[in-house]
Amino acid sequence: MVVISADVIWHDLECGSYRADLPLWRELAAREGDPILDVGAGSGRVALDLAGAGHRVTALDLDPDLLGALRERSGELSVETVCADARSFELGRQDFALCLVPMQTIQLLADASERGTFLSCARAHLRSGGRLACAIATELEPFDSADGSQAPTPETARVGGALYISQAESVRVLPGRVSIERSRRIVSADAHEASDRSSATETGSGGSAQEPIGTPDIERNVVELALLSPDELECEGSEVGFRPEPALAIEPTEEHVGSVVVMLRA
Repeated sequence: MVVISADVIWHDLECGSYRADLPLWRELAAREGDPILDVGAGSGRVALDLAGAGHRVTALDLDPDLLGALRERSGELSVETVCADARSFELGRQDFALCLVPMQTIQLLADASERGTFLSCARAHLRSGGRLACAIATELEPFDSADGSQAPTPETARVGGALYISQAESVRVLPGRVSIERSRRIVSADAHEASDRSSATETGSGGSAQEPIGTPDIERNVVELALLSPDELECEGSEVGFRPEPALAIEPTEEHVGSVVVMLRA
């Protein structure tokens, strides 16, 4: 039996269900051709989708556990995995037709200096005329559940006898960055379902809902995204030799914000 690490489960839970961007990546892949470099590939949300459509994909990420899950899932698909830092990777090739940076991964880089080193690496690996496409979030709506703001519905996944629960607690706009905080907890799935039945019964009879049976310790997870505009990224790309092209858009969904996809031609 394959043992899935908690890091992979949390990544799949918090990122894996997002699909609104996949049509755009498929369209770009069909237009630009192979091979394709997926930066920040994680456990394979985009890479496996494109490989399933027949493309040759190299998936780059810094987390070996996530890449291990991607390899396990890829089967006979044409996916190569590379564990490397986006700011300093060297693959010994410059034949990529398309480099994708989905889901605001570019904003995980702290500042213009870090983005500049990535942009230089990306351009060095693209063929002449190759394309770099980076998704950025420009309108994140702040909230904080601590002050009574309504939080999104928690994301849950049952793995074996455990229920993984991820709850977004706040989005705070800070100088130069956005801080996104989630709470994570793992409970017995059977105990949680029993608690839900008990809560429903008591609430229905005039009582108040109870906490889940055996409430565990809560882990706090904080992700910080650099504030970044399309114009800034286009200027940074120009500084390392890219030619900016008209940006594209990924529309928001009920669960996720929209993105602007900055397009840079090598």
